[in-house]
Amino acid sequence: MDKPKSLKLAVIIPAYRMHSQIFLNALDDVSEDDALKRVQDRTNHIVWMAGNFVNVRYAMGHVLGLQDQDPYQDLFFMGKTLDEQFNYPGLKELKKNFHAISPKVYKALLEADDTQLEEIFKIDMNIPFIEENKLNFIGMCIGREDYLVGQIALMRRLINDQGMKYGIDEKIGY
Repeated sequence: MDKPKSLKLAVIIPAYRMHSQIFLNALDDVSEDDALKRVQDRTNHIVWMAGNFVNVRYAMGHVLGLQDQDPYQDLFFMGKTLDEQFNYPGLKELKKNFHAISPKVYKALLEADDTQLEEIFKIDMNIPFIEENKLNFIGMCIGREDYLVGQIALMRRLINDQGMKYGIDEKIGY
């Protein structure tokens, strides 16, 4: 396994890599039509969940100094509410963006040092027990990814797709 410069990321790196695997597994064999289904018009659809997941990857990249911009930032930034009037990208496009940003973020995570991670990063949550710095923002992004993959896995079952598999593709190094 790759070793990060900062030992503070020793837990984040394996979680990040596992999220890459299960994100792709969660989307495996979901049709474009099924990916737009909602439950009683009350849930987000899989496309929105996948788009928000990819947007989180871009957010981590941003905080780590990458210049890459999510082409669908306006649709997904900060968990923006799903709006049926928007024309959302398909899963194929979202996966393409996922594969474009994820290796760059992974490399940036490996190269981040403690000084960079301790830098203030204001997110205006105003929670007294969360220091607003880059490390904690990255940790919250990892938590968001957990949540989104769980939501996608649940939606698979609700729209009568098979359950998500947990196989690992060792060729994916990020």
